[in-house]
Amino acid sequence: MSQKKINYVSSFYLYNLILILFFFQNSHSFSQNLKSVKVIDGDTIILNNNKIRLHGIDAPEKNQICKNIKNTPYKCGISSKKALIKILGTNIVYCKKKGIDRYSRIIGVCFVNDTNVNQKMVKLGWALAYRKYSKDYVIDEKNAKENKLGLWSGSFIKPWKWRKNKR
Repeated sequence: MSQKKINYVSSFYLYNLILILFFFQNSHSFSQNLKSVKVIDGDTIILNNNKIRLHGIDAPEKNQICKNIKNTPYKCGISSKKALIKILGTNIVYCKKKGIDRYSRIIGVCFVNDTNVNQKMVKLGWALAYRKYSKDYVIDEKNAKENKLGLWSGSFIKPWKWRKNKR
């Protein structure tokens, strides 16, 4: 192999290594086990002292009341929070930063093993696809609604409408 070809191959690999390191550095990922993860509600956690709002979903507020299949009121915000705690379990939580919201929270997509936590909350019916910011989980919401899962087993006010009415 000629010296010119060796230099070209070396430069190519070095360039790709720098590119990979740049992307990893700028992905702003966070991970930690559940002992240092605090669930605030069905769409917000604290991980490594970072408040993370789950991207593309909206869950009921902690004090929001919904009605179950028997039309009995229940604290759906607490049920949503419990669902998130159950999904996280005692596993390592890994989040990828998507941005920062107007409240200075990190917007992130979080994972437990290979499971997208945001998507799982919508699939189980304990959060809604937050179409104002993302269309990522619309199909999952449709399936949860059709199968009457979580919130969809009864009646509720969409979280963004509920917050607006409380102001």
